Amino acid sequence: MTRGADDRSEGDLSVARLAVATMGTAAAVLVLVAALIVLVAPGPLVGLVLAVAGVVGAVAAMGVVSGRMTTRAYGDQGRRRDRPGNDPTPGRAR
Repeated sequence: MTRGADDRSEGDLSVARLAVATMGTAAAVLVLVAALIVLVAPGPLVGLVLAVAGVVGAVAAMGVVSGRMTTRAYGDQGRRRDRPGNDPTPGRAR
């Protein structure tokens, strides 16, 4: 039986799937920036600025994709600021 993306159990995240998704996203952003540079044919300084912006955009896209994938797999665990992690409340018996 084949499981769909919505049938995954809680906490089921493949590191290989995460790596392929993040690297694929970064590659797509870099290809788009390279195509933009080729089509616009800017001068050296503008081309350098576009290339650096492309690298920054690729890193940001990797962060967004990995964040969404891990949040989908593990939920919003540890995001509540009033209770960090599973630490007991101060003064409470362990």
